Formats: sequence, structure tokens, C-alpha cells
Amino acid sequence: MKTVLIVEDDPINLRVFSKILTKRGGLNVKGTEDIEEVMKIAHAGDADIILMDVSLAHSVYQGKPVDGIKITQMLKADAQASNLPIILIMPGNTMEGDCEALLKQTGADGYIRKPIVDHQQFVDQILALLPKDD
Repeated sequence: MKTVLIVEDDPINLRVFSKILTKRGGLNVKGTEDIEEVMKIAHAGDADIILMDVSLAHSVYQGKPVDGIKITQMLKADAQASNLPIILIMPGNTMEGDCEALLKQTGADGYIRKPIVDHQQFVDQILALLPKDD
């Protein structure tokens, strides 16, 4: 079973995303906003894809505040984690051009805007980016 790591600081969003992905997508879900844990999971290969909230409010890594943009850049620059697909979770008020610019800036593989209205489309977008089994 494929595992989605959700990096999200809002416990309600985390619960909603988890429920949609397990019920509709048949996926295993892990959730955290602890960046040390995110790096450990990514390095260990314990996730097949990451959903990354860009606007993490409370995350700290090595003593410095970081947001989802910075974490995505760190993961994509890391040889052990660079092939892990990352989908950015954007606030609903983010403009289309800004979303595209963030994809280029971070190296992320896609984005989803909150709120998630079409649950099946949300699941389908994640399933499409999951690595295929050989």
C-alpha cells in the first residue's frame, strides 16, 4: 500500500485530507509538522509522496523557522529525497501565476488549492503522481 506523508500544521485539515485519502484512495497516510520527522521519513523511504502545506506557521528546522516552500527546496536539493514527488498545498486565495512560480522555485511536482472541494479529483491528482510499481 502506498504511503502519503502530509506536512500540515492545521489538525482539522490533516484529519480531512487523511480521511479522503484512506477512504477514497486506499492509501496509507502519515501526518506531521515536525520537520525533523519529515526529513527522517523522506530519507528512510517511508513515504511514496508528500503533500506539503506551503504556509506552515509553527515549523522550525535546526533552530530556524521554515515554511513548506523552504522544506520542499531542502528535500528537492537532497540526494536521498530528491526523487520523492511533492505536491504543494496552496491557500485558496493564491493566484494561478503565483502557484506556477512556486512550482518553479521549489521544484515541486504539482499543487492543490485549499479548500478541497472535489474529493475524487484530489485523490486522482495524488494517485497520478505516485511512483508506479515495477
